[in-house]
Amino acid sequence: MLRVKNLAKDFTIHIRGGAVIPGFAGVSFEARMGSLLAVTGPSGAGKSSLLKCIYRTYIPGAGEILYTARDGSRIDLASADDWEILSLRSAEIGYVSQFFRVLPRVSALETLIEPLTSRGVDREEALDKARGLLSGAGIGEALWDMYPATFSGGEKQRLNILRAIITKPRLLLLDEPTASLDRGYKNRIIDLILGLKAEGTAMIGVFHDQDALSALADFRYDLARCREPGEAGAGAETEAKI
Repeated sequence: MLRVKNLAKDFTIHIRGGAVIPGFAGVSFEARMGSLLAVTGPSGAGKSSLLKCIYRTYIPGAGEILYTARDGSRIDLASADDWEILSLRSAEIGYVSQFFRVLPRVSALETLIEPLTSRGVDREEALDKARGLLSGAGIGEALWDMYPATFSGGEKQRLNILRAIITKPRLLLLDEPTASLDRGYKNRIIDLILGLKAEGTAMIGVFHDQDALSALADFRYDLARCREPGEAGAGAETEAKI
């Protein structure tokens, strides 16, 4: 579903006289339907930046991100027009960041149903689906009409994940999705992600949580090796089962 070819990203700090901070280079891998590719490497290797390039929060400096859309068309996310990226985000690509930026005065329920109703899903159907996900993630009914700004960090993160998966995206990007969750809630979220993967969603994830990595990942890509001399692009382990 997704093929990344020789992707690179550096950061220019203009207020420091144009100093360049290396991100990553020579990154190549594939993401397949119904499987999760774990991007690994130490802090600073560029794991989150890689996900942001795929989601196009960042514009890559070089390379291609070839995505096969639902209609069979092939789109280079690295160079596609902004309107095309926004359309894909709305319809096919989900992203779970490490941080959940809540909308003011919007309840947890409304936060979840908006992605569905904006696509034309009947409101009652959207509410039923949202209530089921909230219950499954351990968010009590007393919180459903509350504003997420008042939630704990773990509750916000669970809601963040539910919002990303409620539309059943074809491609899901996960940046430390279980980092702020205790074991009980972590296992519930892992089960939800496994269910979505079983339905065919392709996933790329960043994990420091070894429990989540072991439970969810099918393949691994070691981003750190892409910065070693003579090893550009050598981080791919996409043929090796975790």
